[in-house]
Amino acid sequence: MTEVSSWILLLPSLPSEPSRHRVAVWRELRRLGAAPIGSGAWLLPNSEPFAGGVERVQAVAVREGGTIAVLDGTPRDAMAADTLRTAFARVRIDEWTEFLDECRKFMAEIDKEFAKEKFTLGELEEEEQSLERLKRWFGTLLERDVLGLQEATDAAAALARCEARLGEYAERVLDENAGPDGTRPGGSASW
Repeated sequence: MTEVSSWILLLPSLPSEPSRHRVAVWRELRRLGAAPIGSGAWLLPNSEPFAGGVERVQAVAVREGGTIAVLDGTPRDAMAADTLRTAFARVRIDEWTEFLDECRKFMAEIDKEFAKEKFTLGELEEEEQSLERLKRWFGTLLERDVLGLQEATDAAAALARCEARLGEYAERVLDENAGPDGTRPGGSASW
């Protein structure tokens, strides 16, 4: 696991009503990859890609009628460093776990199409779009994973399995939709 030596602490202060103001800031903090550490405080490593998004969070807080104090800091001792690292890692692990669940759902969907023998070009296009969404999400999560967690490696392997399984499905769809002369959709007999 990679060590982070410097952190950004974010302390938002927003009107209690309406709640949509707090929710808007909370969503922006989540989008940035911040980890909640208690009593409304949020944590980010003091590195890219995080540091660049802090201004965006501040702008949202101001727009919603509040403020956000931003502090740079380093832990005083090993226990504090471990507390911060653990809080940040917990959020990343939760994200990787959710990603792995989505990969399992993707694989189950492809398996279902094989079982139903549903080999249509429309279904292939839907599955390709789903895989592209997984790839974009993986890129976002990988960018946030400055700790080098094992879950990132597991997710990369799961994504590779999804790509391979979709490749098998695509081959079957193209074979099933080939013309009498063996010409596959798109105009050629081979790919």
